[in-house]
Amino acid sequence: MKFFGLILLAITIVILLVFGYFNLPSPIVREDVKFGMTFSARYAEELGLDWRETYIALLDDMGVKKLRLPVYWDLVEKVPGQYDFDAMDWQLAEAKKRGVQIILVVGQRVPRWPECHIPAWANESEDKRKLALLNFIDKTVERYKDNSTVSVWQVENEPFLTFFGVCPAFDKNFLDQEIALVKSLDVTRPILLTDSGELSLWFQAAARGDIFGTTLYRHIYKSGIGYFTYPVGPNFFKAKEWLTRLITGQEHFIVIELQAEPWVSMQIADVPLAEQFRTMDETKLKENVDYVKRVGFSEAYLWGGEWWYWLKTKKYYPAMWETGREIFSKPDTSLSGETSK
Repeated sequence: MKFFGLILLAITIVILLVFGYFNLPSPIVREDVKFGMTFSARYAEELGLDWRETYIALLDDMGVKKLRLPVYWDLVEKVPGQYDFDAMDWQLAEAKKRGVQIILVVGQRVPRWPECHIPAWANESEDKRKLALLNFIDKTVERYKDNSTVSVWQVENEPFLTFFGVCPAFDKNFLDQEIALVKSLDVTRPILLTDSGELSLWFQAAARGDIFGTTLYRHIYKSGIGYFTYPVGPNFFKAKEWLTRLITGQEHFIVIELQAEPWVSMQIADVPLAEQFRTMDETKLKENVDYVKRVGFSEAYLWGGEWWYWLKTKKYYPAMWETGREIFSKPDTSLSGETSK
């Protein structure tokens, strides 16, 4: 019993030391982090916004020069074999006019709830869905691979976070088929794979992509628990990066989703502003930007610009928008060849 007691004590000490390291303040602030934004026309519409107006405001008034855009399968191919890329064409054309560079997300699982966006007709069987998805990815990559504003292909979004979202059963081998297809169609651009910063091990995603992107959320709502803040500092992400590099050899790490909107118990528009501000406001946004600079990855894509515009135009609360303008007004926010520290 004494032996097991000593083992338990040693384990407890190790856990406390690791937890203490995670929460040590990072003395290094990386000032050359390049900021971008994820934009979802679908989400802008859900907030009651004119998505084109919102998009142009982010480009022209906010000054965003790096965007991640999801290609929604269920919107592009509503009828089998009939493709409507008009909305994507418009977004890429407007980005190109302004020298904005794009991460284009392809697959069935792309940003915004319910995560998987699959046309109803493709869900008749697993085989039909997989074949149709590969065909859709083929059409998308072929359409945009000669577009110079597209700089990176992201294949699926957090595919290994299988317990989150409304999605078919995850098939790792099929994910590899998707990646191989994109690589075969375009050998000139890197492929990005993403995973959850707080809820996942990064190894499987990082081993498959040329670039690895992590999410970074700090203040969230969890059913049964309520509102809370993750009790980890920037060293938590530094440690995960070091371990992932060691195991996978991955050299390129970015933050693909930096929390810049609330995480609440229901749809944002249905929650009072006071409750929204429990998990995000202009002060927390500044804190998150400082936090990500201490993590030290070279790029960070903010998550929530549509909400900022909704606050400004629908709720007459411009503080988030103005804070965002300050972030994007910093020099050297355009894309460079560097993708890691």
